[in-house]
Amino acid sequence: MAEWIISFFSITDPKLAKDITEQVGYLVNNLGFAAWETVYSTVLATLFAYLIGLPLGVLLVVGAADGVRPLPGPLMKVLNVVINLLRSVPFLILMVVVFPLARVIVGTSIGTNASIVPLTIAAFPFVARLVEGSLREMDRGTIEAAQAMGCTPFQIVWKVILPESLPSLLTGFTTAFITILGYGAMSGAIGGGGLGNMALNRGHTRGMRVVLYVAVIALVVLVQIFQSLGTHLAVRVDKRITDRGAGRAAGNRRRARAERSRRMDPPGPL
Repeated sequence: MAEWIISFFSITDPKLAKDITEQVGYLVNNLGFAAWETVYSTVLATLFAYLIGLPLGVLLVVGAADGVRPLPGPLMKVLNVVINLLRSVPFLILMVVVFPLARVIVGTSIGTNASIVPLTIAAFPFVARLVEGSLREMDRGTIEAAQAMGCTPFQIVWKVILPESLPSLLTGFTTAFITILGYGAMSGAIGGGGLGNMALNRGHTRGMRVVLYVAVIALVVLVQIFQSLGTHLAVRVDKRITDRGAGRAAGNRRRARAERSRRMDPPGPL
């Protein structure tokens, strides 16, 4: 297998066969840590983005004119404009602009920890819109029923809207996580760490093709893992799916019992 790999790279690029051992050694020593940096920065940035974006998304729904606790129209317009402005700035440009803030917060503008600050600022408006879309999918009749029972706006949000929207919120969380993972890979171009830094600075800039391909494959594998986990959790907590599944299982059991009873009953007199 190793000979086939070497011969393949020798055909595509004769120079690559000379330093393939060096590249494999670099991957063995650094791939695990780079993957850890990618997951570490993505998890923290997603957490901070949701700490800011989740309340904003709830506020966009609750404070709307048809929400459970309408807020002044000018305030909602300003909030929407700010979110849209932050979403419209390309991530690499935003990262450069936020360098001074990252230096103030973490003491440096280079590295994995520094990339968490621009990742959070770039992601929380996106998270707010995801949360807003998830909450607006909820059946309006359920909210009206809770209002008729005398629930306060906080009770409606905490005990009705958020629990009922949980499957959609989990799907949005998965989307946000994978998007931030992609942002983190791009941050490697201007000082971020992780697999993006490995692929761009080592693989692309220095012509280390094996490092480049392996880093890209590792990113794809991470995306597939987290997407599968997110989809699985969303399906597990979706009562519409689980209830249908439970209903089908109960129906199958009833039919099986009826069939067994029919077979065990003696035939009637002729």
